[in-house]
Amino acid sequence: GELFTGLYSDYWGRDAALFRTMNRMAHLRTEPDSERLLKEPKFVGSYMIPDNEDHDDNKIYFFFTEKALEAETSTHAIYTRVGRVCANDMGGQRMLVNKWSTFLKTRLVCSVPGRNGIDTHFDELEDVFLLQTRDNKNPVIFGLFSTTSNIFRGYAICVYHMASVRAAFNGPYAHKEGPEYHWALYEGKVPYPRPGSCASKVNGGLYTSTKDYPDEAVHFARSHPLMYQPIKPVHKRPILVKTDGKYNLKQIAVDRVEAEDGQYDVLFIGTDNGVVLKVITIYNQETESMEEVILEELQIFKLPVPIISMEISSKRQQLYVGSESVIAQVRFHQCDMYGTACADCCLARDPYCAWDGIACSRYYPTGMQAKRRFRRQDVRHGNAAQQCFGQQFIGEVLEKTEELLVYGIEYNSTLLECTPRTLQAKVIWLIQRAHETTKEEVKTDDRIIKMDLGLLFLKLHRLDAGTYFCQTVEHSIVHTVRKITLEIVEEERVDEMFNKDYEEEIPHKMPCPMQSSIPQASKPWYKEFLQLIGYSNFQRVEEYCEKVWCTDKKRKKLKMSPSKWKYANPQEKKARIRPEHYRLPRNIADS
Repeated sequence: GELFTGLYSDYWGRDAALFRTMNRMAHLRTEPDSERLLKEPKFVGSYMIPDNEDHDDNKIYFFFTEKALEAETSTHAIYTRVGRVCANDMGGQRMLVNKWSTFLKTRLVCSVPGRNGIDTHFDELEDVFLLQTRDNKNPVIFGLFSTTSNIFRGYAICVYHMASVRAAFNGPYAHKEGPEYHWALYEGKVPYPRPGSCASKVNGGLYTSTKDYPDEAVHFARSHPLMYQPIKPVHKRPILVKTDGKYNLKQIAVDRVEAEDGQYDVLFIGTDNGVVLKVITIYNQETESMEEVILEELQIFKLPVPIISMEISSKRQQLYVGSESVIAQVRFHQCDMYGTACADCCLARDPYCAWDGIACSRYYPTGMQAKRRFRRQDVRHGNAAQQCFGQQFIGEVLEKTEELLVYGIEYNSTLLECTPRTLQAKVIWLIQRAHETTKEEVKTDDRIIKMDLGLLFLKLHRLDAGTYFCQTVEHSIVHTVRKITLEIVEEERVDEMFNKDYEEEIPHKMPCPMQSSIPQASKPWYKEFLQLIGYSNFQRVEEYCEKVWCTDKKRKKLKMSPSKWKYANPQEKKARIRPEHYRLPRNIADS
């Protein structure tokens, strides 16, 4: 029933403090104007994590960043801290009255080791997440950090075990010594009870309250709040580093998943533009390196708004994402989006999904024996060739290459769309020109750009015509996703068609589907265009276009219905509406 908070209590944002309020225990706070305890902090998160079964020994952990007084390189260096207080702290009797008498803090390190011994530090804590395990005394801590460097912008995720946290707080204290007062290891006598420890039976049971602590112990705690040993991450390095500048990472939530080949932590990372990255990382013990596998990039909100909170429900398999005005609910997994082939399902490397012999479906560690015989999943290596050997004989439908016909107008832009099913796949574009049997790789330049959505032509040339093959390469498996035939309509032929006199070419009354016959001389421009490109299934397309054309006309008519109030002159109304009926292609309109 107690409320523990870290906040700025004044209007000007100068008095930062840790508070305990609300219930039967005394109201406590950190000492005001004490830069030794808190120096312009930014509070990120707080958690109650028990050390043992003795509730009197429960401790509250605060995660924050602050200006580091002990940093010798710069007076404005920012460090990430973990602060700790006892939940049953009652303050001191003669000093630190109604003030924390058990407050300690230490540095939380997230850095990439350098070859020359100089680490690259990520010191600004953006978010922290506690992954609960079966042992509530030992959750796994995930921290999302950013750099404070002016040279580059980057993000890192580090993982910490509670054993490392407790070792730092049970280790030596830091203090200033020498003529220049450098921060150093305190090697003197430490009073009893140990400063920062709680009044509990686990600690001897001699003191029932911190008010009973000797003045020597309280004074030492007041003058030595900083621990000398920092908290270092698992593997002594981040599990994920992002320096590509594509996203600014702001939030993190983690779900632990049992897969066929082990246990994986799925990271859900929220960005400042409404995107959530679904990522797993795989540690290679031999090379001591991490492999990053981006499973999905989910656009949560229509507008690119910052994500400010994320919560997960492992029981419901749902992720809840919040912005300033919207909350969205997202499923952990969408196995069916990986296709209907065993290879695609295995190459996705999604620990939630496995090939069950018929489809890519939700993986259950204790599934039915009938399905387990056909189950295929390899998250660590994604070896689809080995996993899916012979799978087509037990229900797999081999996917055919999708074939498309695309028309482009000369000197206009066009996009040949093609996206791989997995974000790990490499996309290669090949072209086979008319009357040629060989294929060659498409060379990109300032005019032809390879994008995430496909191949973008900023300005089409006649020589761009041909058949394009979109191939994905992943783990030595090559798959042709799309075959697109691009035909170029020459600019001169389009000019001839649209430069005709409108009065001769187009009647005053547009044709609609209910009309029994349409004179050949009164065809709208889209029919001319369809004949120009030689569309094979002309009749069906003509019916569709007439239907759309007439619907569009009716919509415009309804939209313009209050025209008697808007236009005093009927001729003005006619002039305003008429161009809406006869839209020109972009190139012609600009000319």
